[in-house]
Amino acid sequence: MSQTGTRVKVTRRWLVGVGVGAWLWSAAGWAQAQAVLRVTTIPEEAATEQVRKFTPLAAYLERQLGMKVEFNPVNDYPAAVEALVNKRVDLVWFGGFTHVQANRRSGGKIVPLAQREEDTRFQSVFIAKTDSGIRTLADLKGKQVSFGSASSTSGHLMPRSFLLQAGIDPERDFRRVAFSGAHDATIASVVSGRVDAAALDITVWRKFVQENKVDTRAVDVFYTTPPFFNYNWSVHADMPVELQQRIKNALLALDPAIPEHAEILRLNRATRYVPTRPENYQGLEAAARSAGLL
Repeated sequence: MSQTGTRVKVTRRWLVGVGVGAWLWSAAGWAQAQAVLRVTTIPEEAATEQVRKFTPLAAYLERQLGMKVEFNPVNDYPAAVEALVNKRVDLVWFGGFTHVQANRRSGGKIVPLAQREEDTRFQSVFIAKTDSGIRTLADLKGKQVSFGSASSTSGHLMPRSFLLQAGIDPERDFRRVAFSGAHDATIASVVSGRVDAAALDITVWRKFVQENKVDTRAVDVFYTTPPFFNYNWSVHADMPVELQQRIKNALLALDPAIPEHAEILRLNRATRYVPTRPENYQGLEAAARSAGLL
């Protein structure tokens, strides 16, 4: 729990399925309840790491919004999409591709509020063992290569898109295509030798390097993609507009000059949050269509 003493409840239940319970989404329902803002994220890392990263932000939002906040990890990327589409959570940290998927599933009812400044020019990296002889994307032919989740923007969609642009079809040209499910597991799959190379989120890679969780003398980046738009905080359009704006304002107000805010931003691998808009994700939708993922 946050050292501030605020009442942030962290639950580990699976959010998609029966028994979750209905939520009052009318304006009257919100006025009556104002009870809980339910927050989740795509599981780009292990659940324990998600809780560590987002509990301080949940505590901050609780104070700013004047309502209880629950952070609820989910088991996989599709679960995060279904949770917001079916209004079982209220605020979700999506990757760009999961935002696109949720928006399509909901009939255009998903509203992106804010993204990290880093997400306006995001990148993926390809990594391999330094003694593998892999130096270019072309060297991946005939190799075992891992992506993250199939629904990951930086761990699958965009790496696949750039591979296709380079004339490399993973199903045709790789000996085996694997999916680790999360960026930290992707790194582990290369370190352990289960695969020859892998693609992942550049910010997770940098975090592992900075925290000395990976030895770059043994495993390192051999290719970095061009930039693209990525993650955002999204809500369902049925949420009252006034609450949408309050959440957005709270995220944009995080100030790196304030120590508590700086720690939240550090945990979120962000310099600051900036406004975003639906148009930012049209390129990702086009890439997904081109790659046969939509």
